[in-house]
Amino acid sequence: MTDKTAKITQWLAPIAMITALGMAIIPAVCHAGNEQGLEIAKERKLRDTGWGDSIGEMTMLLSNAQGESSTRKMRIKTLEVADDGDKGLTIFDQPRDVQGTAFLNFAHTTKPDDQWLYLPALKRVKRIASRNKSGPFMGSEFAYEDLSSFELEKYDFTYLGDDTVKGEAVFKLRQVPTDEYSGYTKQLVWLDKDHYRPLKVEFYDRKDSLLKTLTFNNYEQYLGKYWRAHTMTMNNIQTGKTTVLTTHKLTFNNGLDESDFNKSSLKRVK
Repeated sequence: MTDKTAKITQWLAPIAMITALGMAIIPAVCHAGNEQGLEIAKERKLRDTGWGDSIGEMTMLLSNAQGESSTRKMRIKTLEVADDGDKGLTIFDQPRDVQGTAFLNFAHTTKPDDQWLYLPALKRVKRIASRNKSGPFMGSEFAYEDLSSFELEKYDFTYLGDDTVKGEAVFKLRQVPTDEYSGYTKQLVWLDKDHYRPLKVEFYDRKDSLLKTLTFNNYEQYLGKYWRAHTMTMNNIQTGKTTVLTTHKLTFNNGLDESDFNKSSLKRVK
């Protein structure tokens, strides 16, 4: 070995050592981020468990990039299900062209959700296929998969660090859908540290480009424990369209049970 070669080898040795150390640290940091992300998500789920059932009266405001808008009135019934995803029934009351339209969702933890849509004009119940759940719900900026309940098994979580949203201290998480047919590669979620409530979610499309942003405002507490945002705004970054869901009335412990969420009765729902 020449003196020149020896000097180069001596110079490269520390770099190789640093590189090897870095390669060893990165997986450990990622693993820690995954563990902490999952723990934060578990706490979010735990704090929103045990509410039983709810009925909400809402309006859906649809706006396009030109500022044109339309409003729909709807009711949403929800039933908490132990050891599985929640059940939900959405009924459109106004305007007349959507009146009687009903959407039934059986969320699941480890398998694709079961979803059906009843269209009065066609007088038929249409099943939403797993491959189509990234499609828009009733022309809104919400996709069918956005209407599912939050379940830990639906995502892989990573803690990305602390942040602030409108002056509130938050956890920032990345959650990657486990469903192969999801329309998203990832979602970035900001949860407030006090109550683990989502304040903001960014959705990234299959090209990993920012598709839309969901913001939560006007939270109110129910049953002394459970928080619900009375205003949810979904902005489509790519099209300029917006959908705002506003809750006007929300009640819990309505005595709902499995029989209130029946596919065969969708045509007669009121």
